[in-house]
Amino acid sequence: MTGEGMLLVVAHPAMERSRANQRMMAAAEQVAGVTLHDLYEVYPSFTIDVRAEQKRLLKHAIIGLQFPMYWYSTPALMKEWLDLVWLHGFAYGVGGTALEGKRLFVACTTGGRAEAYGPEGYNTYSIEEFLRPLEQTARLCGMEWEKPLVLHASGAKTELALQAGADAYRRRLAALAAVAVMVEQEGPEIGELRG
Repeated sequence: MTGEGMLLVVAHPAMERSRANQRMMAAAEQVAGVTLHDLYEVYPSFTIDVRAEQKRLLKHAIIGLQFPMYWYSTPALMKEWLDLVWLHGFAYGVGGTALEGKRLFVACTTGGRAEAYGPEGYNTYSIEEFLRPLEQTARLCGMEWEKPLVLHASGAKTELALQAGADAYRRRLAALAAVAVMVEQEGPEIGELRG
């Protein structure tokens, strides 16, 4: 794994209305080694600069994706970004080793409570099952899948609960950024020491 810390790719089509994702972004801004990249701010017309995005990915050891769960998936622009940027020959397939050895971390918010995700809940499947396509994407690209951070019932949270979630997110990002720095300085074997 090579690179300089974490690239945190954020996709929320209505960030101004999301208390949870705004708090999460504010928390991320406080973490050294994390570079924020807001897709809806950079590409409001969905015209993605593929070459620039690939260069951005190459520069970072950890790729983070932050988004609200929309119909059990990522928002449209994040899906478009993955489709156009993570290409065969770049991210996977013949000659596609650009992301190999990097880590993929997902942080998402849901409108439903944690108990809504699972066989007894109204969503039937666990959040891990809904995130499985991203986990498989990491695997296909030779990346290490990091345990996701999920903030459930984000719209119903009290200010205190939102802050607690943002604090947990900041701590997790700081830990991941620290691992990226250690790996860069001391080599890939240090990555096995992470908890």
